[in-house]
Amino acid sequence: MFRPMITKTIFFLFMSLLTTASGLFAANFGDDLQFLRQHTGVVLLQDKAGGAQVAVVPAWQGRVMTSTARGASGASFGWVNRELIASGKLQPHINVFGGEDRFWLGPEGGQFSVFFAKGVSFDLKNWFTPAALDTEPFAVVKQSADSVLCRRDIQLTNYSGTRFSLSVDREVRLVPAKEAVAGVGGVLPAGVSAVAFESVNTIKNTGAAPWTKTTGLLSVWILGMFNASPESTAVIPFVTGPEAKLGPIVNDTYFGKVPADRLVVKDGVLFFRADAQFRSKIGLSPRRAKSVLGSYDAANRTLTLVKFTLLAGVTDYVNSMWELQNDPFHGDAVNSYNDDGKLGRFYELESSSPALALAPGASATHRHQTIHLQGDEKELDAIAQATLGVRLDAIKRAFK
Repeated sequence: MFRPMITKTIFFLFMSLLTTASGLFAANFGDDLQFLRQHTGVVLLQDKAGGAQVAVVPAWQGRVMTSTARGASGASFGWVNRELIASGKLQPHINVFGGEDRFWLGPEGGQFSVFFAKGVSFDLKNWFTPAALDTEPFAVVKQSADSVLCRRDIQLTNYSGTRFSLSVDREVRLVPAKEAVAGVGGVLPAGVSAVAFESVNTIKNTGAAPWTKTTGLLSVWILGMFNASPESTAVIPFVTGPEAKLGPIVNDTYFGKVPADRLVVKDGVLFFRADAQFRSKIGLSPRRAKSVLGSYDAANRTLTLVKFTLLAGVTDYVNSMWELQNDPFHGDAVNSYNDDGKLGRFYELESSSPALALAPGASATHRHQTIHLQGDEKELDAIAQATLGVRLDAIKRAFK
């Protein structure tokens, strides 16, 4: 009987193409790490056991490209845009390299935007990601087995013509998984594999003038891009209460209103499809947001939790809507984005700092922590209930 021979090279090429085309079969962490090292420098953080590993790329603003809870052969949680990276070609508007914790600054839209030049219309042809947030590298200042500190000086000009000079210190570090899960109200069972890391992002006003609401403010904005599956759902708890006091529960009009079969609001929790099948985005104001959000990928039994700095009583957040705004400081503290596959098979969980009115020499810090957990659904269910306030069954039934 004829048995065709398939070389390892052909096999891995096939799997890579299948991953890119379908989004169903993500490369393992070792594959992604090897690929990244072929194209850029990578700082690998890992715990003593070697199960929890995190790949950081200083050349791309010190972003966490991906992580794993089970070593080189484990699942790779961050979305990596292999096609763009391998091409070696830079795009004019944005270079979507991927990464599950990347540093940005807001606002994106409005009269104080740092993505639109003065006087242009708010449309895609005029939208450009500042190079310091896109292609320019951060320098490694300090490094250890489980942490790396990166730094860069940045100059920006907003839509209104205000110039900003700032320095950015960005430290990425592993966090003991038990400590991280306990920090969001859960208990980590012995049988659950986990990786936890955080970025500590500090910006300092290095200019001579104070940052004011009259001329525009900046905010730290952290975006995490994760591999999507047909059974991925973003899960975002929110503060319940009347709209007259707290405002709308959710902003679901960024790219047109999100259809009802893709966004469910129920019992203090938002369920948002994260399947990379429909371009859409939602946001929660600081009055509605809680300091924890997450997602569940039922196909791969992966629970992801995000915890971030949310200051009680602070409500001024930059507004990133693509328009001249009546209230440029009525923005979101939490966002989630779902792609339609045109950029890639990913979804995002995002957090922002408040609008930062910094005097010369003053600084502010925003912390963003990511936890991935894999294991038996019964054990993951207990963690989901404790941290997100919802059972896994409720997540899986949200759109049925």
